[in-house]
Amino acid sequence: MRHARLTVADLLALKGQRQLSMLRVETLEEAEAAERAGVDLLSVPPEILGREFRDAAPTCFTFPGLEYGDFVSAEEYLRAAFKALKAGGDAVWCAASLQIIRRLRDEGVPVCGHVGLIPDKATWTGGFRAVGKTAETAMLVWQQTKALEEAGVFCAEIEVVPARVATEVSRRTSMFMISMGSGAGCDAQYLFAEDVLGSNRGHYPRHSKKYRDFAKHYDKLQRERVAAFSEYVADVRSGAYPAQEHMVEVPDKELKRFLAQIKGA
Repeated sequence: MRHARLTVADLLALKGQRQLSMLRVETLEEAEAAERAGVDLLSVPPEILGREFRDAAPTCFTFPGLEYGDFVSAEEYLRAAFKALKAGGDAVWCAASLQIIRRLRDEGVPVCGHVGLIPDKATWTGGFRAVGKTAETAMLVWQQTKALEEAGVFCAEIEVVPARVATEVSRRTSMFMISMGSGAGCDAQYLFAEDVLGSNRGHYPRHSKKYRDFAKHYDKLQRERVAAFSEYVADVRSGAYPAQEHMVEVPDKELKRFLAQIKGA
């Protein structure tokens, strides 16, 4: 049986106690499945939030993402953050500047930051590859972590950082650390639902794990769609559709009256 939804204080109290699970979901069906499966944390696009989302996933602590580049000023980030929280979010993910993050925190907005491989800023660390495989780049991850901590961030996603480096970073920060491909030494594990379900038709990251093959089922469904539509087209062309059972009847008496009236008109 699920308990009440976790709070920021609960997450910080759980640091180092046990591993929590986290998924990126993008539909209400995925959110409901995550709730029923016992997933602790969700990452979502803000537009999914609302009453229907909370009916589907009432106990999942949820991070709507303030996507980098969609907003510019601190006021824009604040407006989007308050809107997301009012719609049912529990905290916001934000990869903006420390100045903007501080502004959010000053207004009491719980913020999740991002260190290591930050996709929107990957050009600064050499592209889509691990960050922290040298002492210098590991120090960069540590410096990013401390900067976010000092800015008032309560948790951070640490993405594609060597497991031993991520473990040491997590041990030395008060923030709740969410591992995306950074090993088991953090406080939560984070995967995308599309990878877990096998619905992703593109590249699967090394850290992902596919538990189902939805793509295969989608392919079968698409073949069935094409077959059904083709049969429908053939029926229309041959006159097999609509058949008598697909049409509404009118009593003979009423039809005669109608024909008489239309003839008179």
